[in-house]
Amino acid sequence: MDYKMKEEIVKTVPQKGFFGHPKGLFTLFFTEFWERFSYYGMRAILIYYMYYAISDGGLGMDKTTAASVMAIYGSLVYMSGIIGGWIADRLLGTKKTVFFGGILIMGGHIALSFPGGVVALFLSMGLIVIGTGLLKPNVSSIVGDLYSDDDNRRDAGFSIFYMGINLGAFIAPFIVGTLGQKYNFHLGFGVAAIGMFLGLIIFLATRKNNLGLAGSHVPNPLSPDEKKRVYLGFIIVAIIIIILGAITINTGILTIDRFTMLVSIFGIVIPTAYFIVMYRSQKTTADERSNLIAYIPLFIASIMFWAIEEQGAIILAQYADQRTQLHFAGLKLESSWFQSLNPIFIVIFAPFFAWLWIRLGNRQPSTPAKFAFGLVLAGLSFIVMIFPAYLNGVNTLVSPIWLVLSFFIVVLGELCLSPVGLSATTKLAPAAFSAQTMSLWFLSNASAQAINAQLVKLYKPETEIIYFGVIGGISILLGLILFAMSPKIQSYMRGTR
Repeated sequence: MDYKMKEEIVKTVPQKGFFGHPKGLFTLFFTEFWERFSYYGMRAILIYYMYYAISDGGLGMDKTTAASVMAIYGSLVYMSGIIGGWIADRLLGTKKTVFFGGILIMGGHIALSFPGGVVALFLSMGLIVIGTGLLKPNVSSIVGDLYSDDDNRRDAGFSIFYMGINLGAFIAPFIVGTLGQKYNFHLGFGVAAIGMFLGLIIFLATRKNNLGLAGSHVPNPLSPDEKKRVYLGFIIVAIIIIILGAITINTGILTIDRFTMLVSIFGIVIPTAYFIVMYRSQKTTADERSNLIAYIPLFIASIMFWAIEEQGAIILAQYADQRTQLHFAGLKLESSWFQSLNPIFIVIFAPFFAWLWIRLGNRQPSTPAKFAFGLVLAGLSFIVMIFPAYLNGVNTLVSPIWLVLSFFIVVLGELCLSPVGLSATTKLAPAAFSAQTMSLWFLSNASAQAINAQLVKLYKPETEIIYFGVIGGISILLGLILFAMSPKIQSYMRGTR
């Protein structure tokens, strides 16, 4: 977006009205609050819905298959952000893209609100994957449009917005999880749909007065002829996918295992291709190529970290349901409630880490060193899960404190790595590929979950110690190697700290 257009948009938006910030932040805060409520509420009970017996209201899937499907679902959600960014940049602008994304997400939750078996499950996942890809990256982009480039409230605005994300994710498991597990899964999914509906209502009711022109500009619009070709292409591709899917599924060629393997392969191939294209591009300068070389170990570290962190909604969710004592301190806990630990720990400790880096100033660890700390902490979060099985065996229920400790440690790692990774991406990205490099950063999560689709198949109660020990040990080892390599990586950053 050119500077004049940005300034015009900012001037049309009221500059104060929501905690000293533009009123548009109110719209985006609550839109994302309810979107995350719906997404994390659905995710908190999804794996249970898949593997609970039909007599208990579930689909009766094998636990291993359910875990693999959860990982692929998460991977596709992050991959779809690339499509959402392209549609906003070339076709609709961010505001319209966010709205249509919310519609698809709500449709996905509605699909699961009624008994429909496996067909409804995959229809729901497809709608939510596409809808989240349209909404998630673009709603953040509109936040940036609310502020001029020299507005010193920008970072604080994103912090408030980030709070909305995590507060929605925090309360969702308590509401959707309780309704889903205690009463009926479809009731839980229905409440998730209502959450997204509320987000859309707030967006529609306030976008005109609060957002003004923010998000309405299409940065690089297609010509009318190009639009016709693109729309025709979308239709043709959709028809081909439907036909191929119908044929291969009915003939048994495309199974769940083969589909998860295919997505796992894409999760490695796509980011690799991104790096090659950017590195070999004539638009990439010598310094930028050096920065890309420095970025590769950080990207690999990010994959390792997210491979552990994202198992909180898969393996640790299964652990909470099958291996954890849910009657604790006079309370009856629901296993889905543990999904609230990650967001609430982020809300509590994110301000401390932000203060710490400012306090340390030039004495703070380098970017590679922070990534190394993140990897070590992620590994430790799995290592602590060895002790319950080592002390009491795998056939006894364990204290929920172990899960709380694991989630706590991995969040400390996330706060060392995730915000720092976003910042490093903006600094190390080649100028000609700045937006695509940010998409590449989010692909590290997609790649991690694509790998998890195969990795989680190895988890069983009898392999618990080996599973947590080996994965946690590899993460710690990579963290130590990255820490040792930090000075060398820093030298490739050509002065960027």
